[in-house]
Amino acid sequence: MQRFVDDVSIQVESGHGGAGAVSFRRERYVPRGGPDGGDGGRGGNVVVRTRRNLKTLVHLTGGALYAAENGQPGQKRRRNGRDGKDRILEVPPGTTIRDLETGEVLADIDEHSHDIVLLTGGRGGKGNTHFKSSTHQTPRFAQPGEPGQTRRLRVELKLIADVGLVGLPNVGKSSLLQALTAAQPRIGNYPFTTRIPNLGVLRYRDQDIVLADIPGIIEGAAEGAGLGHQFLRHISRTAGLALLIDVTDPDPEHTYRTLLAELDKFDPGMRHKRRLVVATKCDLDPQTGQLRQMTAACAPEQVIGVSAATRHGLDTLVRRLAHMAAAADLAEEAAPGVEHGGRGADDE
Repeated sequence: MQRFVDDVSIQVESGHGGAGAVSFRRERYVPRGGPDGGDGGRGGNVVVRTRRNLKTLVHLTGGALYAAENGQPGQKRRRNGRDGKDRILEVPPGTTIRDLETGEVLADIDEHSHDIVLLTGGRGGKGNTHFKSSTHQTPRFAQPGEPGQTRRLRVELKLIADVGLVGLPNVGKSSLLQALTAAQPRIGNYPFTTRIPNLGVLRYRDQDIVLADIPGIIEGAAEGAGLGHQFLRHISRTAGLALLIDVTDPDPEHTYRTLLAELDKFDPGMRHKRRLVVATKCDLDPQTGQLRQMTAACAPEQVIGVSAATRHGLDTLVRRLAHMAAAADLAEEAAPGVEHGGRGADDE
């Protein structure tokens, strides 16, 4: 199985420009042919390109240096050197590229991004043809090519999804993702079954809703405890959050507060995302007494009881997730860049 890599450091280098040529026309019956040195070719650029079928950065871990091709030198008879080939870095949507030394964001890639030139190749030098004048008929010099640029980059992936599934380990996130989508995450009855983020697409009417299941969050995740800190950033781009709590949890209010606190410590903007609470494994609560207790503990949040095993409540949950994603899309179109509160606009 391909390992999941979401953070790599690489060095990139654009190509050097080719040198201009020093050459003179030498042909029979042309005893005093003038300069005919061609120009050097441009060095290749370093370009980042969105590739939608990529889900990880593992392909960037194989080399420390990613260099574009140098431009070729100019030639006689005014023939210019060939431009160097660009070096293309293919990345999945949701990738952020920063300068490793300054922290400057060079590119923030989404699904609609076009090719972005990170580094420009050096210009080719001019051949001696350009330096002929009335007072200097035989220039014996040409321009050297410009050097390329070098930069160390940090490439970081944040998965793009509509709704993030958040909860403690072994709360049933992967089972729910499998029940709602065609995703096949690893499922087991022990903590931290999910060690990499999983994506699934939920189809509702004419709407596609992308769900992200991240490894379980434990108290202290924002400071690096457990696996949460490594993957919390993958829900920073989501339009909404579904907080999953096991219906048999002995203290659902504490769990609910813990999840909110860890999200808030990692990124205060999380508190403004639309959200709902999902009580999982409701097949273990046939009398619904524990579900009522959780509903009271998490007030005023809406709580939806579901069971991935029996598919109880999934239709209601699907409608709520679709409404959440659609409301976020409408809000973004109406006011780009404005975040909205956890409840309110999307509540029925």
